[in-house]
Amino acid sequence: MKLRSIIVDDSAMQRMAVAKLVNNHINLTLVSDYSNAIEANKGIMNDEIDLIFLDVEMPIFSGFDFLETLENPPQVILITGKPDYALKAFDYDVTDYLYKPISQSRFDSSIKRAITTYEQINRINEEEEYIFVKSNLRQRKVVLNEIKWIEALGDYIKLVTNEGNVVVLSTMKSFEHKLPKDKFLRIHKSYIVNLEKVEKFNSKKVEVAGSQVPLSRHKKTELEEALDNI
Repeated sequence: MKLRSIIVDDSAMQRMAVAKLVNNHINLTLVSDYSNAIEANKGIMNDEIDLIFLDVEMPIFSGFDFLETLENPPQVILITGKPDYALKAFDYDVTDYLYKPISQSRFDSSIKRAITTYEQINRINEEEEYIFVKSNLRQRKVVLNEIKWIEALGDYIKLVTNEGNVVVLSTMKSFEHKLPKDKFLRIHKSYIVNLEKVEKFNSKKVEVAGSQVPLSRHKKTELEEALDNI
């Protein structure tokens, strides 16, 4: 996992110092660096950013002014030479606060915190991803992450979930279109599996959350590729 990062600092030397730390870290990718907040604001609209290294003391438009302009801010690690801003920083819900000059160990612990936060945010989003299905004449909410596999039953399909089975009047083909392609794969004319629940497979069977379901011979390569991408 790599957090897509930008640096916003009016000092060219400081940008270079932070860029060196970012480029040497296995979990970070440097997307761009900016000498002022106005440029950064334009750049951030065009790129998906996970983490901002932000200098507090910048002329005209300070780091705090910049944070005020962001509607949906990514994680922010503030960088400053003055300890006085620490209290104010936490009003902006920043991930961490680094003093100049930045030591390697302090930088690493800051990134560790950012990664933990990123994982928590994405886990919450995964759990919240759901669809509504019509079962027993009523709409029922099904969390996608709880589906183990989907099985064809004539004119119906059966969703096998952590909470039990849900039977829905639908074809496999139409239900397949409702599912995110990066998380679910049709491995047989009668089975769609949740890729994250796949534990092992051979040329004929796939083990999903402790149970075995059939695998079509021509789907084996597609399954291997899909599992490599999750």
